[in-house]
Amino acid sequence: MKLGTMICATLALAAAACTPAGEQSFVTVRDGRFFLDGKPYSYVGANFWYGAILGSQGEGGDRTRLLRELDFLKESGIDNLRILVGADGADGVTSKVEPALQIAPGVYNPEILDGLDFLLAEMGKRGMYAVLYLNNSWEWSGGYSQYLEWAGCGKAPVPAVDGWDAFQEYVARYADNEQAHRLFADHVRYIVTRTNAYTGLKYVDDPAIMAWQIGNEPRAFSEAGKAGYTRWMKEVAALIKSLDPNHLLSTGSEGSAGSEGDMSLYEAVHADPNIDYMTIHIWPYNWGWIQKEDVGANLGTAIANTRDYIDAHLAVAARHGKPVVMEEFGFPRDGFRFDKASATTCRDRYYEAVFAYIHEDMQRGGGFAGCNFWAWGGFAELSEDHIYWERGDDYTGDPAQEQQGLNSVFASDSSTLAVVKRYAALLREIR
Repeated sequence: MKLGTMICATLALAAAACTPAGEQSFVTVRDGRFFLDGKPYSYVGANFWYGAILGSQGEGGDRTRLLRELDFLKESGIDNLRILVGADGADGVTSKVEPALQIAPGVYNPEILDGLDFLLAEMGKRGMYAVLYLNNSWEWSGGYSQYLEWAGCGKAPVPAVDGWDAFQEYVARYADNEQAHRLFADHVRYIVTRTNAYTGLKYVDDPAIMAWQIGNEPRAFSEAGKAGYTRWMKEVAALIKSLDPNHLLSTGSEGSAGSEGDMSLYEAVHADPNIDYMTIHIWPYNWGWIQKEDVGANLGTAIANTRDYIDAHLAVAARHGKPVVMEEFGFPRDGFRFDKASATTCRDRYYEAVFAYIHEDMQRGGGFAGCNFWAWGGFAELSEDHIYWERGDDYTGDPAQEQQGLNSVFASDSSTLAVVKRYAALLREIR
């Protein structure tokens, strides 16, 4: 590390340690809306899954970049960040984030824990809010497949190596695997009850955390697993609330697309009184609404399908009086290119349509409360030698299993950011 970087990091660390507590308030839910300091709270946020890694002083860490990213986001009106608590398992696995946080059951990388503490301290100083997710259905951070492997179910398949069918058949076992559930419950207890080394605040007392989230896109993965999945989600929700009654709790669900196409399953899980708000994710390319050969050819269809998907879930939320957050949505760059110089015309039009629809619903007093686009790439530089992430590369908004630059919004994407900033300001007016 260069001397200048060391000095900057040391000064930032000291400033975080001296930050007085009590300057932020908890986000709460009342009458189907978020509230902050007694006033409605709504937001345009981003996914920033790698934030804790950037905050580390070990491998992958770059506190100078982290502070720059947070300042830029805050100045752009993006004050809510959805963040991965950390990856699970050994490093060196194809398509998986590294360095990992939980190396083995109950064995943690102290540098990533320290990075998470530092990130939350810095977010608190800026009046920003974190949504922290604790698990993942997908292989890119371990999650389901890693817990099953630790529970004695054999070597976890990797989709990029073994195929999606093998992976999904394997992770479908998670819904009913009590040993995997116990290992995850231990992880929940360890993280939720942690004390921040920089602020001295217990996580349960830290208002910079807006919400805990059970996982990223939790699924049953089979018809047979629906009952076990529903039971597990209820058990985890009760555990988190018993440990931390101060913070909100959400599932991280995609909606019906992550509920075996079964809206009744989605509704049953989110009817749980321990779940404070509902989430949805929308992926036009992944769901076949657009094609990479011409991402703009079916843009109108993608926008119409997005509105229909939103409306179906808003109806469920209205029955239960809970807010809705569209916490993941992404769109490729024009020409399905990945370089930062390529155009984002179609993405900008899609973002505009999504934000406008959310804004309209909020103006009508509907169930929408916020959104987090996927994902923030910020000041990352892309490799000229390879498309997929490799050790030593900058972290972007695209995890290791996806082409780097696929869905990332970079600080240089001025036209996209103009749309984001405009609607961030409009949503603040609704507050």
